[in-house]
Amino acid sequence: MGLDVVDVAGFEQRLEADPALVDATFTPGERADADFGDGADRVRRLAGRFAAKQAFLKAWSASRYGRPPALTRVDLRAIEVRLDGQGRPAIVLHGEVAEEVAALGVQLELRGDVATHVSISHDGGIAAAVVLLSATPLAG
Repeated sequence: MGLDVVDVAGFEQRLEADPALVDATFTPGERADADFGDGADRVRRLAGRFAAKQAFLKAWSASRYGRPPALTRVDLRAIEVRLDGQGRPAIVLHGEVAEEVAALGVQLELRGDVATHVSISHDGGIAAAVVLLSATPLAG
């Protein structure tokens, strides 16, 4: 399990100081979702997605407890937050991140794929996300 909390105002300052950070961190789909409607809540939506990406990294790291990191560097665009038709978030993994998480299931002798569950919440100037990785161990 991983949890992350982002101060939206501080995140906005980071984006203003480094506008390239948006393209380096978010997929085109995530950027389009953040610009939904009038775009007034764009930074808040991006902050929630950033919290989800960081929470995923924490959950993944926790799943590897006692072992070195699978990757020395992670492109945050490989961790994509997508919404379904009702606005519920899911995490879709790409590239090396997807490959390494799939390999984790084999390494830990799990039955089936590693599933990723995410919840994103906003309250006042705070965006928060929790991510849970789950799978069923092989019967021993």
